[in-house]
Amino acid sequence: MGEPKTVKKISVFFFQNDKGKMPVREWILGFPPDDKKIIGEDIKTAEFGWPVGMPVVKPIGDKLYEVRSSLSDGREARILFTIYKNYMVLLHGFIKKTQKIQKRELNLAKNRMKKFFKNQKFK
Repeated sequence: MGEPKTVKKISVFFFQNDKGKMPVREWILGFPPDDKKIIGEDIKTAEFGWPVGMPVVKPIGDKLYEVRSSLSDGREARILFTIYKNYMVLLHGFIKKTQKIQKRELNLAKNRMKKFFKNQKFK
């Protein structure tokens, strides 16, 4: 008999703005291949192992989490996301430059999360 098939616990969903653009997807696509692979593997770890803790995923409060990726050049990439049903909704990606997440990065993710939940057909 073969190996048991690994099943995703949650699936990725890219937040779409009012113009249909997916800011996190576009941000990821701007990286060199090695860094795209690192970020993709970290997202995949969350998809297949949810709930996942440090060092890959860190809860940051207000229903937000961050995927933490160490890139090939020593920079730290972060993707802020929320969980909706069985989906990991990717809201915002950025390169971390300070110890704490800058307020503008956090506010952007929170605003996108509000838009996402407002547009859902559940209440």
